[in-house]
Amino acid sequence: MSLIPLTLKDIAAATAGDVVCGSTKTGFSGVGIDSRNIGEKKIFVAIAGPRYDGHDFLADAVKSGVGCIICNKDRLGALPLSQWKELGLACIAVDDTTRALGDMAAYQRGRAKISLVAVTGSNGKTSTKELTAAVLGRQYRVLATPGNFNNEIGMPLTLLGLGTEHEAAVLELGLNHPGEMDRLGAICRPDVGVITNIAPAHLEGLGTIEGVAAAKAELLCHIRPGGTAVLNGDDAYGPWLASHTDRQIVFFGFESSAQVRACNIEVSGRSIRFDLVLPDSRVSVLLPVFWKFMVKNALAAAAAGWVLGIGPEQIAAGLARFRPVSGRMAVYQIRSGACIIDDTYNANPGSMEKAIKSLAAISDCRRSILVAGDMLELGKDGPGLHEQMGRLAAQAGVSRMYLSGEFAARVASGARAGGMNGGDIFVGTKQDIVRDLSRTLGPGDWVLVKGSRSTGMDEIVARLTAKAGADGFNAEPEAGE
Repeated sequence: MSLIPLTLKDIAAATAGDVVCGSTKTGFSGVGIDSRNIGEKKIFVAIAGPRYDGHDFLADAVKSGVGCIICNKDRLGALPLSQWKELGLACIAVDDTTRALGDMAAYQRGRAKISLVAVTGSNGKTSTKELTAAVLGRQYRVLATPGNFNNEIGMPLTLLGLGTEHEAAVLELGLNHPGEMDRLGAICRPDVGVITNIAPAHLEGLGTIEGVAAAKAELLCHIRPGGTAVLNGDDAYGPWLASHTDRQIVFFGFESSAQVRACNIEVSGRSIRFDLVLPDSRVSVLLPVFWKFMVKNALAAAAAGWVLGIGPEQIAAGLARFRPVSGRMAVYQIRSGACIIDDTYNANPGSMEKAIKSLAAISDCRRSILVAGDMLELGKDGPGLHEQMGRLAAQAGVSRMYLSGEFAARVASGARAGGMNGGDIFVGTKQDIVRDLSRTLGPGDWVLVKGSRSTGMDEIVARLTAKAGADGFNAEPEAGE
């Protein structure tokens, strides 16, 4: 792959930075922020983050052979600039390296002749991003967000990976405070903006669900002229979001009023078959997932593909090629005969509800087991929302519950209030949970493991599959935040 090059002159123009040393005609290919894996002749951006400051690792970056350094102006006095000049190293000083990273990404986005889809929402972003990339990939060479690169650092790094061969890009955009989506939207300027849904998430930074909706709506302001907003027609905030843009709107959903919808949905084994209804055609789709709620994400991807000219048969073929992302409702069968549902990437009340209901729907088995960690960034609503989660699990018919974290007692209280026997609720450390499950899991058991990413619930999945012996079975489904 040949990355779109940047000259020192380009970087200075994009960032409004000062060229400290180096020839403005010198070109570079590739941008990084980690001195441990930055390549030779690349651009190293010294990000000053909450835990690490890239300026402290400039010497390491220089030893790695970088060609250009972007640093904050207020750090220039402490840098060995004369030595850098002797080495032929280029340097640009900016007011804010994080903003400069985004500015370079916006510059490259403007130069690239691509169609760009930006996906955000409270739940299902990653699934929808992957599904959309699979659909567009039937016709275009696609750049897609890797992993969780969806914030003001990760998303620009993705865009800076644009190559001369790319014809389309699908970006996932996340947020946890007001104004963040506005910045991300300004950087990527999508042709199609997808909002999967609005639900309680990141309330600590956004305050209320109305605040969540307002923050997500910031994306709509940055859809390019002639572009399209793809919105959830079944979501209570769909009409409200539609009223906040003058761009063309395509609704997806299950209701007959949606332009892109599914009907005749049939769940069979490890797949779901449905008829995809588009504004101008209809096609049968086989989606390789267990979970019915994934159909909604597939509809969003289909709508984005339709807007960008992908034909119905190609849309169906793309959806059929969907594959899971680790930690998002991926299913592993272990040698004891139990199935582990790994949804440990993240958690909020909306995604937790979908996951619990999916567990209940699929577990026509001996036991359905929920292993839950905390849902974070919910602010003052956190305790009550955790109690609601426990009550929901009990009412859904979950057989047994394993809880770990600060809010474990609140979840347990909600479960008991919902009718669950106290003897079926286990509260302990992750090690305690693994120890008990390793002894008791048997054939036909389904175990859902879920929690916010920083709670480390993925450790439980790793230990269960290692201790109990993963059998190599990996089902296709995936859900997400």
